[in-house]
Amino acid sequence: MAFVITSPCTNEKAGECVSICPVDCIVEGDDQFFIDPNACIDCGACVATCPVEAIVDEHDLTEEQEVYLEKAESFFG
Repeated sequence: MAFVITSPCTNEKAGECVSICPVDCIVEGDDQFFIDPNACIDCGACVATCPVEAIVDEHDLTEEQEVYLEKAESFFG
């Protein structure tokens, strides 16, 4: 998984990232969007487009943000 959508997206779901993604790998969940790690091409377009700065490279996640990686893995499980 290259990018993870974190807490600023929770209950916000602005959605700009969905329309900019060239491979349609961002999916809406109950309380936030998730990036499908199997479809993502690591282009980073979503990162630049997110108005709430919720999208983080998985290698840059803080310890507190790790829960969002787990949440995404479970969503696509």
